[in-house]
Amino acid sequence: MNYRLLIADDHPLYRDALATTLSRHFPDCELLQSEDLDSTLQQLHGTTIDLLLLDLNMPGSQGLNGLAQIRNDHPAVPVVVVSGSDKNAVVQQAAGFGASGFLSKTAETGEIVQCIEKVLAGEQWFSAEALESSEEIALAERLGRLTPQQLRIFQMIAQGLLNKQIAYELEITEPTVKSHVTAILRKLELRDRKQLIREAQSLIQL
Repeated sequence: MNYRLLIADDHPLYRDALATTLSRHFPDCELLQSEDLDSTLQQLHGTTIDLLLLDLNMPGSQGLNGLAQIRNDHPAVPVVVVSGSDKNAVVQQAAGFGASGFLSKTAETGEIVQCIEKVLAGEQWFSAEALESSEEIALAERLGRLTPQQLRIFQMIAQGLLNKQIAYELEITEPTVKSHVTAILRKLELRDRKQLIREAQSLIQL
């Protein structure tokens, strides 16, 4: 079957190496590439993508916040996170945000091929050991409750923006921002803005 795969990574050498591997093992697939979050979103908006291979640390992604935005905007597109870090916390958060699989950038060809085959078949690809702890998954799943506007505000808080700055950027009133922040705190089951900032920044420090 013909599939269209999008490789989203800011390192051209890695993109090309991964594309070479995939073209060798999936000769009927169409391979597309992007180098930052904006170009990835443009590709997703402009064409049907059957699988996205997403680097967490490319420009604009801000760690897992980029994955969160993609899952909000394109929930039907399966995402395999490709990361230089294979820490359990990162895998857990990726799973909680709705990724279908996780690959370390050090993964061997056989593992990459198996992962792609499984995810294209509608299955998932995660290390069972990495998913043993549920704390990070729980936070990521709560983030899935946010509306797109609340998610944008959450991302801005992670960047250190104040309510006044967020209101200016989004062209809304400051009381509206405060209302969204209150809703975000409730949905994420957090006590205050200080804890919210800490949790938000933890998702971009991978």
